[in-house]
Amino acid sequence: MTNTDQAEMLDLDAEVLAEHTAAITAWLPVAAPPRRIVDLGAGTGAGTFALLTHFPTAEVIAVDASTEHLARLWEKALAAGVDDRVRTVVADLDDAWPDLDRPDLVWASASLHHMADPVRTLRQVHSVLAPGGLLAVVELAGLPRFLPALDGLEDRCHAASHHRHASHVPHRGADWGPMLVDAGFRVDGQRTITVHIEQSRSPAVGRYALTTLRRLRTAVADIISADDLAALDELLADDNLLRRDDLAVHTERTVWAAVRS
Repeated sequence: MTNTDQAEMLDLDAEVLAEHTAAITAWLPVAAPPRRIVDLGAGTGAGTFALLTHFPTAEVIAVDASTEHLARLWEKALAAGVDDRVRTVVADLDDAWPDLDRPDLVWASASLHHMADPVRTLRQVHSVLAPGGLLAVVELAGLPRFLPALDGLEDRCHAASHHRHASHVPHRGADWGPMLVDAGFRVDGQRTITVHIEQSRSPAVGRYALTTLRRLRTAVADIISADDLAALDELLADDNLLRRDDLAVHTERTVWAAVRS
């Protein structure tokens, strides 16, 4: 998947799941409204803009390794008139960390499991957070599901993808609670948000399904059966997916709220 394709998927994820992201930001057990927030692995800004909306006096430092993603985030900030509250920082968080100005809140959504050493990353976050500051870790159970579970095609493709990625993304789907405690945090809350958007005719849901399933196909094309690959190709061909009236969005997001003690 190219950076442009990934950016499109992140934008669609933000649009389709905006209500659920807002619910997570509203749940965060902050002692006082944060003044400075860091969005680790900000992508194209789903978390950044949800946080700016919920905390209207805060500034957000959006950190990501992709200059293309951050350029798109910055364009959105300009269009929304909040560029005076946003700073973008290009950084590989597996390498040397930039100066993050002692934030009150660090938001890490679907980013920690990509780190080469997530425990090291958590310790770095602990060291930069202001005393009493909050770290919010948000992780997905996996890619969303969109199709009726009749023939099991989507389940088999997801199982193949999980098997392929288990060795080099071992922390995807992990329980972050014990790792947070080991890094010096006190876990103040944990919550799972379940997403069920049924039989949606939303164009955004259709594009989200198409982009996500194309990504899944790329990951599993050489390890699923010929019949499943043919069925997946038929689904993705000639906008067949976009014409369906039975698409849904099913996924789960778990958030851990951890205080720097």
